[in-house]
Amino acid sequence: MAEIFKAYDIRGAYPDDLNEGIAEKIGAAFPKMLSDPNIVLGRDMRLSSPALAKAFIKGAIGSGAVLTDIGMCTTPMLYFAIIDGKFDGGAMVTASHLPAGINGFKLCRENAIPLSGQHGLPELKKLVNEQSALKATSDAKGQYKEHNFLKRYIDELSRFVKQQKPLNIAVDVGNGMAGQEVTALFDRFPQWNLIPMYMKPDGRFPHHVANPLIESTTADLQKRVVEEKADIGVAFDGDADRCGFIDETGARIPEDLVTALISESFLADNPAATVIYDLRSSRIVPETIHRLGGRASRCRVGHAFIKEQMRKENAIFAGELSGHYYYRDTGFTDNAIFTMIWMLNFLSSKTSPLSALVKPLRKYRSTGEINIKIKDKNSIFDELERLYSDADIDHLDGLTVQYKSWWFNLRPSNTEPVVRLNMEADDSKMLEEKKREVLGNIKNAEPKMQFV
Repeated sequence: MAEIFKAYDIRGAYPDDLNEGIAEKIGAAFPKMLSDPNIVLGRDMRLSSPALAKAFIKGAIGSGAVLTDIGMCTTPMLYFAIIDGKFDGGAMVTASHLPAGINGFKLCRENAIPLSGQHGLPELKKLVNEQSALKATSDAKGQYKEHNFLKRYIDELSRFVKQQKPLNIAVDVGNGMAGQEVTALFDRFPQWNLIPMYMKPDGRFPHHVANPLIESTTADLQKRVVEEKADIGVAFDGDADRCGFIDETGARIPEDLVTALISESFLADNPAATVIYDLRSSRIVPETIHRLGGRASRCRVGHAFIKEQMRKENAIFAGELSGHYYYRDTGFTDNAIFTMIWMLNFLSSKTSPLSALVKPLRKYRSTGEINIKIKDKNSIFDELERLYSDADIDHLDGLTVQYKSWWFNLRPSNTEPVVRLNMEADDSKMLEEKKREVLGNIKNAEPKMQFV
């Protein structure tokens, strides 16, 4: 059986790695971690989600929890339900952007604070493995309830629609969970013309996997934007906690540049506010935040780290290269539909098309993320730090090497047995030169490296 307790969540192949028996144990263990086990449960559209949710409920009720089932929903709606309903914790049955055969759980404490590999998940794993700890006590009096949070949630999202002008908006939800929320939101704002794509939830993902970071998954959307003369295209992942954007020419907008765009809207009304960006982001992101009068704060990769740093610094907004965008207004959680609203607010306030607004931000050239499978991670990091000892170096997350005209970050993945390289330079020529150089240095230190 594969290890299902990951850095940020629980996930595995169904039913080989994650099945109803394990889900029941997780359901029984989770309430024991909470001071007052009043919990809420949601699930996505995957074919195995109803069975896993049912098993989780059985375990939780048997453990004495009061469980409120909100049915099929997005992960951000689950976060909203935890906060709005003042629950002690919540669980979402989902594998987010992963293919159909995978499923999992995202778990939170009060205020939608996530359990992670550093806080919570190791304790939960221990409880799951301790069979005696999972037996229902004689005085356990669990309770099951059902509740629909959709209207309350759309009411809350609608409060943040700042400006409206007629816009044509193509939306591809990839047969994931965003469909009902997008439809309910657009019904309230008739000036927004929705061009819907693959809106029906279908855990088989008949059109494409719901992962907007994979370029091939947005090909249909890019084509539709051009055909329909849409002002913008939006692509959601399976549980709608991240998204990607297409401009009116059909071009993809890099996720870090979206952080810079949305920062303008927030800093216009909140001068000097803190905006957090992950350390893989283009230098144009902190440059833009500073230019707009904000405070740019750099963070390591991963939603648990970003949410924790946001709370510490009371940041108004944070953006991650993976397409996760986080907001103080949503309880320091990531929310893709909220991100769409802020992009539409931004576009509604401008007279120029989206491509023209993005163009000044395409200042530097980057490699994107290069994944490398290597045997000896430590020797690679040590050798690169020795070779680039004249650079500005830090270890916030892996190794970051910065020169005036180029930089790179190499970090071990939190979710896969690889290291991830991100690099940026002032121009394409320098980028290719430094990419060859750094990859050559990695290969010299690790001859058996493989690109994956």
